[in-house]
This record gives sequence, C-alpha cells and structure tokens, in this order.
Amino acid sequence: MTRASRLSAEVDFSKDGKQTGFVRVPHSVHRSAYGWLPIPITCIKNGEGPRVLCVAGNHGDEWDGQLALMKLVRELTPERVRGRIVILSAANFPAVMASTRTSPIDGGNLNRSFPGDPDGGITAQIAYYIEHVLLADSDYCIDLHSGGSSLMYIPSTLSRKLEDPREMERAIGLLKAFGAPYGYITDSPQGEDRTLSSAAARQNVLYLGTELGGAGTLSLHSIEVAEGGVRRALGRMGVLPEAADETPPETKLLSVRGSDYYVYAPDGGVFEPFVDLGDQVTAGQPAGAVHFPDTPWREPTLFRFQRDGMVLCKRWPSRCERGDCLFHLGTPWEG
Repeated sequence: MTRASRLSAEVDFSKDGKQTGFVRVPHSVHRSAYGWLPIPITCIKNGEGPRVLCVAGNHGDEWDGQLALMKLVRELTPERVRGRIVILSAANFPAVMASTRTSPIDGGNLNRSFPGDPDGGITAQIAYYIEHVLLADSDYCIDLHSGGSSLMYIPSTLSRKLEDPREMERAIGLLKAFGAPYGYITDSPQGEDRTLSSAAARQNVLYLGTELGGAGTLSLHSIEVAEGGVRRALGRMGVLPEAADETPPETKLLSVRGSDYYVYAPDGGVFEPFVDLGDQVTAGQPAGAVHFPDTPWREPTLFRFQRDGMVLCKRWPSRCERGDCLFHLGTPWEG
C-alpha cells in the first residue's frame, strides 16, 4: 500500500481554471520550527482530456526548461487547454535557488532519488510526491533538462527504449514533435532506475525528456528549442489543440546504449578536447588529453573513444578529476 506524502499542494487538481501556488515541503529547522519550503506549482485545467505533468529544475543549474515553463505559466489560459497541465518549473526548489545540481539542504540529487521516501530527507520527500502524487495522476510527463554546469549538449530530446512497439512509436512521435536537432533513445539511462523517467515508467506515464544545452547558462538557440518544443509536444499530446498542427524542425534519431558510449577522465588535471560537439568519431580515435599543471614536465595522458559515433555531449569545465564524464556519443537509431 502506498504511504501518504507529507507534502501538500495549494492547488486543487480537479478544479477547472488556472491556479498557482506552492507545494509545501515541511522543513523544521533552527530558524523556523514550523516552516515549509515553497515549490511553485501551476495547474491549468479545462474539462476532461489528457493529463500532462511538465517538470523543470529537476537539477537546479539547468535553466532552459525552467525559463520555458515560467513563460508557459504566465502565458497559458484555460480556454486554450483540453484536459489538464500541471507545471512544476522548479522541482528541486532548494537546488534552483542555489543554482546547483543538488540540494544545498541534504546534498540530494532529485533525479537520482526516485521513488523517494515520504519519511526521508527533503529531496527524497520531493521525489516521493512527484512519483506517487503527480505522476500517478498523469498520462504524460515532459522533463526538461540540460547539461547543467558541467556538461554541454547539442539540444536533444530523449526517450527510454520501450518494449511495446506501439508505445515506442508514440514516444518517437513526441521526440519528433518537439523538434530538437537530435532525439535519442536509450536502453536505460546509465543503468539507473532512480530517475524521473524510471518513475514515469513505473506509473505507466509516457515520458519525454530533453538535454537542451548546458554550461550552467542559456543560449538563444536553446531557449528557442525549449519554448517551441514544449508547445508542439503539448499539441501532439492533445492537451494544447492550437499547437497540434505546427510543423516541427527535423529531428535526427540516435541511440545511446552501453557504457562504451561514454568517455571518462583517466586522471585529474586539465582536459584538452580533440573533438567538438557534432563531430563524427571512430573507435580508437584519440578523444583528448589530460594535462598536469602541478607537474608540467609530465607527459599528458591520452584517452580514446571506445566506439564509432557522433559527439552528443562534452564536458564544459576544463578542470577534471578521474571519473568525470568528458564525452558521450550517439549512433544512428536502427529501431
């Protein structure tokens, strides 16, 4: 039996109209014995229809999706909607306010905290509420990410590989409707079952994710992709009829599968990349070198790609430590 969440929302998800308020996260600390943390939430409902949960700020330093959803909150009116859109634009609110990937309160990474724990720390409680309250009452989920402070992506959409061919076709339809330059299908994101995409799968919710840029900042291109993509995806889902017939830009489909798609730093030092985003690479090709500022006479450590593919993502800061992800690749989607 599912345990009750300790979090509560100031909006009524069954009520027609546009409501704004907060999800209250109980937070008893020295400076505020009976306080709560405010996660902004918006519910826009107009009759029966698809139920969509839109999430950004899963990581606090990923801004493209947050900006797109903040604009959507201000602009969207109930009469334009068929069904219900719930918008959580700053899901890990403490991390958003600190501009960090993880929560400054408990160090929690929300996207590694599902299914959560109603009696756990702040991040685990937020994860539990999202999975067992919001997702459990949704048909679709849009989860807007970018590379955060440490990575830079070519703007992309993503989906898990689904066993049901009809569901996979629906998921690919959402990738194409969003209209990012690339869309990739992953067997399971780095073997994780603690992500929001895994939570959506457990709740039988069709999931659309993104990686829209990175470096802890925004670009004109990433903002354009995010805003237009969210509209078209909502149109495809049937909850925003006015956007249903918009023609998206072309999306090239890729796969991201095993660990050989990823390249990690073999040493700590200064990362020198030999390739850039969008480059085609081959197995065995030098990917870059790590230099050692404390011993500049030491030869740098070279590292290589393990497989052929296209560079979809690269590390942004030049300083690296052993184990940091430096690149990951995509390969053509073959179904």
